[in-house]
Amino acid sequence: MAAVASCGSGAGSTGSAVATASKSNVTSFQRRGPRASGTNDSGPRLVSIAGTRPSVRNGQLLVSTGLPALDQLLGGGLAIGTVLLIEEDKYNIYSPLLFKCFLAEGIVNGHTLLVASAKEDPANILQELPAPLLDDNSKKEFDEDVYNHKTPESNIKMKIAWRYQLLPKMEIGPVSSRFGHYYDASKRIPQELIEASNWHGFFLPEKISSTLKVEPCSLTPGYIKLLQFIQNIISEEGFDGSNPQKKQRNVLRIGIQNLGSPLWGDDICCAENGSNSHSLTKFLYVLRGLLRTSLSACIITMPTHLIQNKAIIARVTNLSDIVIGLESFIGSERETNPLYKDYHGLIHIRQIPRLNNLICDESDVKDLAFKLKRKLFTIED
Repeated sequence: MAAVASCGSGAGSTGSAVATASKSNVTSFQRRGPRASGTNDSGPRLVSIAGTRPSVRNGQLLVSTGLPALDQLLGGGLAIGTVLLIEEDKYNIYSPLLFKCFLAEGIVNGHTLLVASAKEDPANILQELPAPLLDDNSKKEFDEDVYNHKTPESNIKMKIAWRYQLLPKMEIGPVSSRFGHYYDASKRIPQELIEASNWHGFFLPEKISSTLKVEPCSLTPGYIKLLQFIQNIISEEGFDGSNPQKKQRNVLRIGIQNLGSPLWGDDICCAENGSNSHSLTKFLYVLRGLLRTSLSACIITMPTHLIQNKAIIARVTNLSDIVIGLESFIGSERETNPLYKDYHGLIHIRQIPRLNNLICDESDVKDLAFKLKRKLFTIED
């Protein structure tokens, strides 16, 4: 795992350290932060990176997914060095929004972006990112939606099963301690923010040559090119620590769209036992190795509902740190069910990370629904 903290060694004795702490009214259990004057301090310091915070559970460095409710479900945010896999909804309507919120959060915080797609030009994807909402505006949007959808208490109790009434509710509204930002799906991110950002695009049709030769039983040409591209960016810009970053330390946000689809040259969605049945799992294995040793986080959208072989889905899940499935109500019986009339689909937390362990954890919250309001995408239990 990439190192996220540096420690300095104190030169004084134990007695002098206690005396110094007592003079400054700082106990030995309190962490001393960096001084505003910029003077040298022998105490431990955390590397300060905009848009990140340490996890209260294990101290792992976290970034926001761009959806505060999703951050809450994941234990505070997306851990550096991990892969978040989003199982696309059937008609691929809502998964692109989660994908774009993750990228927009990176631009707002000044993170470096790496956008990979075989379908859309990354430059066009950036132009479609949602605009960030200010604190006052996000609270106003949330309050208006609550007022418009307010129902009598008796009706609410009839809709919710009795076994859920005693469970703690997930906080879905704007809160003061929010980590990420809220985004307006009806507006686009300001052009000046995109121009000021540092981003790298990987558009498969521009990277693949028809004369490229690949050894048998290896990765598909698209996966090979993408891995080389990611590795070069991580190495050249110092996200792996090999080349010290010249500017202030930063985080690399990697977004890969529609991975595993036929557009990537993979046939797992076309046949149950295709010739490239192991290419995707090999790609994820190498990718996770690159992430584990760098200051980077990755989000991948995948059309798992099209994959013919269920064993491949199981292997893909095991090679991902976090797996979230989106189930849209469009075209299903639930679309006309009065119980779900205020929602657009269900979100399934398949897997959440348990870092530095051999097995993954499972979320305590199982029954979640999402809806796209006039501007905000929200998750509710």
